[in-house]
Amino acid sequence: MTARAAAAVATLALLAACSGGSAPAAEERTRPAPAASSSTPTPAPAPTPTVTYPGKEWARSEQGSWQALDADLAANGSTCVAVVKDGRLVHDVYWNGGAPAAQHKVYSIAKSLTAMLVGTYVGDGAVDLDESASRQVEQWRGSPAEAITVRDLLAMTSGRHWDDATDTRMIRSEADTTAFAVGVGQDREPGEAWVYDNTAVQTLESVLDGLDDSSDVAANADERLLDPLGMRDTTWGRDPAGNALTFSGMTSTCLDLARIGHLMLNDGVWRGRRLLPAEFVQEATSPSSGLNAAYGLLWWVNAQGRVVEVHRQAGFPADIAPYEGRLAPHVPADAFWAFGYGNQYVAVVPSEGVVAVRLGARPVTPDRVTFDGFTAAVLAALEQ
Repeated sequence: MTARAAAAVATLALLAACSGGSAPAAEERTRPAPAASSSTPTPAPAPTPTVTYPGKEWARSEQGSWQALDADLAANGSTCVAVVKDGRLVHDVYWNGGAPAAQHKVYSIAKSLTAMLVGTYVGDGAVDLDESASRQVEQWRGSPAEAITVRDLLAMTSGRHWDDATDTRMIRSEADTTAFAVGVGQDREPGEAWVYDNTAVQTLESVLDGLDDSSDVAANADERLLDPLGMRDTTWGRDPAGNALTFSGMTSTCLDLARIGHLMLNDGVWRGRRLLPAEFVQEATSPSSGLNAAYGLLWWVNAQGRVVEVHRQAGFPADIAPYEGRLAPHVPADAFWAFGYGNQYVAVVPSEGVVAVRLGARPVTPDRVTFDGFTAAVLAALEQ
């Protein structure tokens, strides 16, 4: 029994306190082995590692013991969980009205997909993360906002005006969310503070508008990202004016969202096609500033340093003070997450070859179904 397996019961206790059919079509891609040095004898060929990708459905395999994890997730309002190990679906289950193709609001998980959409344009050379966002957002030219880069918007360090009332007004009252977001003022110089700012993220719709022949950002997202990944049960949200919502508004499923995790796990490659530059994936899943070691480019990360969480934006009464450490200390440091209101998660642990998705209602308290507890319990269950 491995060390993780021996600790499984304890880890599942941490979660509780802290937080059949035929095999479907899939595709396996071979990673080339490194070339041998000409100065040494050529060794016998080693087994070539493979990467498994889903086709219309995920390939399945049996692994893990899930009863304790499932009981806790079901009791905390979850509608589904899906766990992928090495490209194969090893566990999925549905409760509380959930079903494999039943779409659920995923809230700020949409931010992480927006980052990925930006990454497709970085790969095309149409976007430079360190150029002024005013290249696309004409209203910012000649104003203090001209100093904002695309990277600043992705890193939550843009310096745009933020308060609860402004965010709430955009989310609940504004028909044209992009026009409202672009028109909000500038509070400070970019890079001076880390602020979880929905309104600033919505300005990325203006950055992305016009980069393709079509100015329909949601349609371009389908063509560039959702369709290649086979995300048939995912809908990119729009505001009443027809703008793509880049901060929230998306609906999806556990099985579809596992695909974005698997793309990121494999450095932006999907079934032999590069959708995202590997360098962009690395930057998105690494700390983007010293202001918050737990945040990359619209993805949450697990680096050591000053951690700023966002309990209020996740739907809980109060934030906690910033602290030194890691967002998920019981999880490998290379883990990263897409995260949405009410503790929606896409958890990715590259060193373990694992992607895990949880969707559902907000847990009763913020210490249930956490970054750390959920992800650690998945890894423990896999080892049983």
